[in-house]
Amino acid sequence: SGLGVEEQREWYAEREGHTYKEDFHFPDGNASLARMLVRHMIPNVAPGSSMHDIISAKFDYTKLDRDGAPVRIRLNSTVLNVAHKGSAQSVEQVEITYARSDATLNRVRAKHCIMACYNAVIPHICPELPYEQRDALHKMIRTPLVSVSVLIDNWQAFKNLGIFAAYCPGSFFSDIRLSYPLKFDDYQSSRTPDEPITVHMYHIPVSGEGTASVQFRAGRWELLDTPFEVFEENIRTQLGAMLGSGGFDPARDIKGIIVNRWPHGYAMGYDHDTDTISWFSDRWTEEQMHWIKGRKKHGSIAIANSDAGAQAMTEAAVEQGHRAVQDLLKG
Repeated sequence: SGLGVEEQREWYAEREGHTYKEDFHFPDGNASLARMLVRHMIPNVAPGSSMHDIISAKFDYTKLDRDGAPVRIRLNSTVLNVAHKGSAQSVEQVEITYARSDATLNRVRAKHCIMACYNAVIPHICPELPYEQRDALHKMIRTPLVSVSVLIDNWQAFKNLGIFAAYCPGSFFSDIRLSYPLKFDDYQSSRTPDEPITVHMYHIPVSGEGTASVQFRAGRWELLDTPFEVFEENIRTQLGAMLGSGGFDPARDIKGIIVNRWPHGYAMGYDHDTDTISWFSDRWTEEQMHWIKGRKKHGSIAIANSDAGAQAMTEAAVEQGHRAVQDLLKG
């Protein structure tokens, strides 16, 4: 790029005039968005009022689910069944059955329900949906992905080699990069090469053999069967080979490793008939866009999630949530 590593990090963060200039990052990913939404709906759950004070804000979880509150958020509750009390065309009440972490079963009834879960499981939770809609939802598949965060003592080796990120086709981790430089009122990330920093590494468990859906299914099994030690060995080996000439020593410089396994990682558009994948729904014919059939409102039940837009982006999830609410308001 012709830029030093510090300039590369700044460029990736700012991208002025670049195609991705709208990109924005929180240090904890989308968790900060969820925390801000919760704080907006239940103001006394945490102090602060902006994105600049959300990162260090401490939440009082006892205030999430209180009798008489206009908004109640119930944790450790897995929905098992969603059904109308009577005909979906004539009844304006939905009954949701869910299991608590203490193994108890509970039911709640509401005028409306938005299902914002992984779309492919909805037919199992809401079997009353029409056959064509259930079939369309079953076709929503996601790519498996492993996202790894490696805390290193410093990033002098990156500076010495003049790199911010590396694309490594054929390697165990195909994408490696330093964390973005971030600054908030209550948080600032590493700014100098002498400071600790997080390295992000991504592994996509696909073999290249068979259709995409077959590879994704095999990749999910691989994630279940792969011990942490395999990831750790590949992390140390690949970072050592890539950064060793810059002075990096895996045994000395790696201070911590977190492996996030996402068997159902990224939403996408996938045509089973042609084994075609696209991240952009505007490239599909109406017949191929099964997610549009799948997200159709059914009585008082609407469907959201990024799956409903066939894109694995935060803005897609927000747009689909808004669309689902509008579907219910239209009646």
